[in-house]
Amino acid sequence: MLYPIADEFLKVTSQNIKVNSNPQIATRVDFYNNTVGSFMLIEPHDYLSIVSEIEVITTEKMYPNDSKPVKAQWEFLKTITHKPEFIDFLKYKTFDGTNEIFELIESKNLEVLSPYRIVLEFCEYIYTNFKYIQGITSVDSKLDHVWKLKAGVCQDFTNILLQMVRMLGIPARYVSGYICPNDAGSRGEGATHAWIEAYIPFYGWLGIDPTNNSIANQYHVKLAVGRHYNDCAPVKGVYKGAVKEKLFVKVKVSNRKKENDDLVFPAHLKSKTEGNSYRQNLELIQQIQQQQ
Repeated sequence: MLYPIADEFLKVTSQNIKVNSNPQIATRVDFYNNTVGSFMLIEPHDYLSIVSEIEVITTEKMYPNDSKPVKAQWEFLKTITHKPEFIDFLKYKTFDGTNEIFELIESKNLEVLSPYRIVLEFCEYIYTNFKYIQGITSVDSKLDHVWKLKAGVCQDFTNILLQMVRMLGIPARYVSGYICPNDAGSRGEGATHAWIEAYIPFYGWLGIDPTNNSIANQYHVKLAVGRHYNDCAPVKGVYKGAVKEKLFVKVKVSNRKKENDDLVFPAHLKSKTEGNSYRQNLELIQQIQQQQ
């Protein structure tokens, strides 16, 4: 799921996806309107390389003016609770932090705070109370673990905020994408990024980035949306063989066209067997870059 979602704020000017052995990539649109590419490598192989180069043009987004009466906004949310397009985005998970979050919600005056304002407050709550530390969690980390640590990375912060917003009765969905360099400096650059989108009454879906305590703007490039990470994981699949897998991911994002650096695999990921498959992979990527 490496295809940016084009809308009035993002235009995809070019995209080139290369897979070793050059299999045919078939694309389809899934239930959540994401573009999904699928392929198979039939012949025996000991590595898989996926290189995606994308160029997009983004424009600054318009944010909610929050001018409607607060009561009318909360009442509007009640009217969409059972609509098919929102049901999946209202179910929340019960975990160790559930009671604390409900207490936090009860401490808020929802007669004064609009859905938009309280979502921003909860975003700031995570940004303030959780530390950004790489390497202490994984994609499989449970909510209980992250809540106890009060630390993690963008995916962890997104998963917690997702539950908090849904517990308010506001539809929220998981977003996978990239964040581009900007003058303010952003956490999450150089890797696949994650944030949420909350459904704001009389506005629509609004991106909220708890990792940077910000509204998703022209620096956020959206790849896919879903109920959770598994719905929009950038790459997933299956293989056959009695071997162990090693994953290496590198994201290079630039505001200037064709600014690339060589992809060098970390030493601990290189194969120790004869015929180093990672070295072959590196040579393949370098050949692709030389041809462009």
